[in-house]
Amino acid sequence: MYRIRGRKEQYTVEKPERNNSEKKKRIRVKNFSEIVLTMVMFTALFLVMSAYLVHFVATSEQDMINNSYNSRQEILLSRNYRGAIYSRDGEVLAQTVMDEDQNETRVYPFSNLFAHVVGYSTQGRMGVEAQANYYLINTNTSINNKVANDMAGLKNPGDNVYTTLDVQIQQVADEQLSIYKGAVVVTEVSTGKVLAMVSHPDFDPNKIAAMWDDLITDSNSSVLLNRATQGLYPPGSTFKIVTALEYYRENTDSWKKYGYQCNGAFRYGTSKINCYHGTNHGYVDFENSFAKSCNASFANIGMRLDRGEFQKTLEKLLFNKELPLSMLYAQSNTVVSADMDDEDMVQTAIGQGKTQITPIHLNMITCAVANGGKLMKPYVIDRIENDAGTVVKSFKPTTYGTLMSEEEAAMITQLMSAVVEKGTATKLKDQAYTAAGKTGSAEYNNVKGDSHAWFTGFAPVEDPEVCVTIIVEGAGSGGDYAVPIARRIFDAYFREKTNTQEVAQ
Repeated sequence: MYRIRGRKEQYTVEKPERNNSEKKKRIRVKNFSEIVLTMVMFTALFLVMSAYLVHFVATSEQDMINNSYNSRQEILLSRNYRGAIYSRDGEVLAQTVMDEDQNETRVYPFSNLFAHVVGYSTQGRMGVEAQANYYLINTNTSINNKVANDMAGLKNPGDNVYTTLDVQIQQVADEQLSIYKGAVVVTEVSTGKVLAMVSHPDFDPNKIAAMWDDLITDSNSSVLLNRATQGLYPPGSTFKIVTALEYYRENTDSWKKYGYQCNGAFRYGTSKINCYHGTNHGYVDFENSFAKSCNASFANIGMRLDRGEFQKTLEKLLFNKELPLSMLYAQSNTVVSADMDDEDMVQTAIGQGKTQITPIHLNMITCAVANGGKLMKPYVIDRIENDAGTVVKSFKPTTYGTLMSEEEAAMITQLMSAVVEKGTATKLKDQAYTAAGKTGSAEYNNVKGDSHAWFTGFAPVEDPEVCVTIIVEGAGSGGDYAVPIARRIFDAYFREKTNTQEVAQ
């Protein structure tokens, strides 16, 4: 600006813009830069969203199709009929039968036998029918077949699912559980394959549509509950596997020196813990405390444990955590903390109190012991084939992780072997195979003598192949009721193995 001075007044005059075009140019450049920046940001955002969408579709296609709100299911089912489900040795567990008018009926040849694990596909889905739905309603039949079926107005065959399930072992487990409520889980130690899974009470999936209204209106019915994966129970003395592991971790160099004089009960404050039926075990070392399932001794052990470290062990063993399972399951839970009172700690140490576990979770812990501490993810679907028998997809054994060290697993195996040799599972002794296990008699109410019968174990001890976990609701002693069932399942497994080997020769 210019200042014009007079004698008495001072005038200020604005300096004119030398070059208006330069100002406009700067504005245009500024606006252009902002537009470019905005375009870059929106392009980057679009690319990120596109990449996410592609990734989501690629990794979640099954979930999308299985979603009941996705109409693509109906489109696929209008073109394809549902594929079959087979046992590991090729027996039909579920198939779609067509009549002359092309009306479809889902048929389960074994009726109740595989009710929970194979499930149903009417009135919703459960079991393998739910897990493998994506494969069952899609087809990989040949192009020629598709053309021929399209011209004839026929549907294409859905892909077939081959499971890991063994019909003979499933039948034995089902027969032995008999009229009792409960569950049986049989798995292959080195792979995680589920060979058998039984839950009682059961139902006939062929009749699910007819009985559906009665099932869902009966609030007391638990028929549809798969007790093997969704049933939560106090573990009773089978939990001593966990307590023993923690004691060993805290006393690696001195655990063999442990000793306790049992007189049938452990007293603390004004309370006491009784041994089963008040049995007086006398002097017991660590191994015999486990083999005889001495509640008093394990209550004493529990009081010596570092509660913070115990909680870490429980988390490592997947309590209060998600399990590596593709099937529906309930989460096992327990509570241990540094400030918990002695009553809760003692109850927890012997598998009572607030602790609850599913049979499948106990089976997984047992498998980890048998497998040198390494847990394989349990799975029930082995492979997918098209109608011509060509393998479309295979599912391989997968390691979840290490739950305990090899030394720890060997120590627990030693204890579980003693249970069979001189403890509560001697009905498994002197068989053609060696076995290791742990029994449990888990109290579930305030009525004296009411308890669930548990067994979990594996065979053979020297090279574990098969793991069996059993709960018989309200039966009583695990040694009296669950162990005989386990023996017959082990017998069936090794008998079938021998027969297979003889045929191969």
